[in-house]
Amino acid sequence: MSARDEILANVRRSLGVSATDAARRANVEGRVQRAAPGVRPLRGQGDEGARVAIFIEQALLVSASVAQVPGLDAVPAEIARYLRAQNLPATLRMGADERLANLPWGETQLSLSTGPSAGDDLNSVSFAEAGVAETGTLALVSGPHNPTTLNFLPDNHIVVLRAGDVEPDYEAVWSRLRARFGKGLMPRTVNLVTGPSRSADIEQKLLLGAHGPRRLHIVLVRG
Repeated sequence: MSARDEILANVRRSLGVSATDAARRANVEGRVQRAAPGVRPLRGQGDEGARVAIFIEQALLVSASVAQVPGLDAVPAEIARYLRAQNLPATLRMGADERLANLPWGETQLSLSTGPSAGDDLNSVSFAEAGVAETGTLALVSGPHNPTTLNFLPDNHIVVLRAGDVEPDYEAVWSRLRARFGKGLMPRTVNLVTGPSRSADIEQKLLLGAHGPRRLHIVLVRG
């Protein structure tokens, strides 16, 4: 028996209860299910159009750039345009996400590589699980489809986000994740990314790219 199990066993003996008491377990589960939601901010609430507008506004405030495209098939052309506009090489690393793999990359001159980054990639692209309108934040889940290294190691991070996946607040994002993955199947890591990496630790001067990408470009898919 571990120290934790021993402590809990002592508590149960003091209370005169059993760990296998079905009625007691049902009572606890019922209380959890009936728990009232916490207070949520007004900013970010509304229909999809309102949420997307607020998301864009907040993302721009934290130094991200945003481009809107009519559908997923327009994503490769937008990424190629962005890299040209920033005078960046036409190289791009991504994970094994089928939503990205099935896009018409052949219509661009981009040189693609797949898999986690070893730190020598300038540009990466990820597919966001959700966006948070309240703060312009992206929710990115880990796994072979979108390796976490792509979120932090390349200098330039491009993130694809569907307009329909923009939630009003963080609570709604966590509910979405639980509904999609279920108990015991949650991703190991959920990264909440708000703008490019930044720090003002030295002389209180803002420096972009201190601990991660210096640029964050969001491709918002409307269709």
